[in-house]
Amino acid sequence: MVAIIKNNRAKIKGLVFLLGLIPLLMLFLGVAQDSLGPDPAKALSHSSGDWALRFLMLTMAITPLRLITRSSEWVHYRRMLGLFTFFYAVIHLIIYCLFLLGLQWQDLWGDILERPYITVGFLAWLLMLPMAITSTHRWQRKLGKRWVRLHRSIYAASALVLLHIIWQARSDLAEPLVYVLIFAILIFVRIPPIKKRLFSR
Repeated sequence: MVAIIKNNRAKIKGLVFLLGLIPLLMLFLGVAQDSLGPDPAKALSHSSGDWALRFLMLTMAITPLRLITRSSEWVHYRRMLGLFTFFYAVIHLIIYCLFLLGLQWQDLWGDILERPYITVGFLAWLLMLPMAITSTHRWQRKLGKRWVRLHRSIYAASALVLLHIIWQARSDLAEPLVYVLIFAILIFVRIPPIKKRLFSR
């Protein structure tokens, strides 16, 4: 199976790219069809944020998948998934600023300072920004070992994102806790003794 994927890498990358745009198309269709419920701005904000989180989890799942299959082929798709994570995080932020705040920038800074879930969400976005900028091979070569250290910020960004949705959800924690469990598993299998025990055979 891995060999088939390797031999069709360019086609699969194209397919992954198109699949990654489907959530954006769904957002547009929701607006065009007026099917977003009584509060369209809130629905758009939640949906774009959910997709940013899903792509973040998929990005983090590449390493366990590489270990399970004993193939580095999956690494070729990590950058695209990571950029889709940031893409939907940017859309999430734009929707929030444009539709929920009406581009009142003073309100944005007020929310960042006064609302903890906005604070941690914005901090997560700031952590993802340099990772997105330096995602190219050129930056990887230029930064060397510093590139690896920088991109380990994904763990802190993920934790902040999860805190963001937990604080935002308040009493309805069922879905956030599912993501917390997924994140915990993805971190657990990265712990050196666990990784050695599970994947060294």
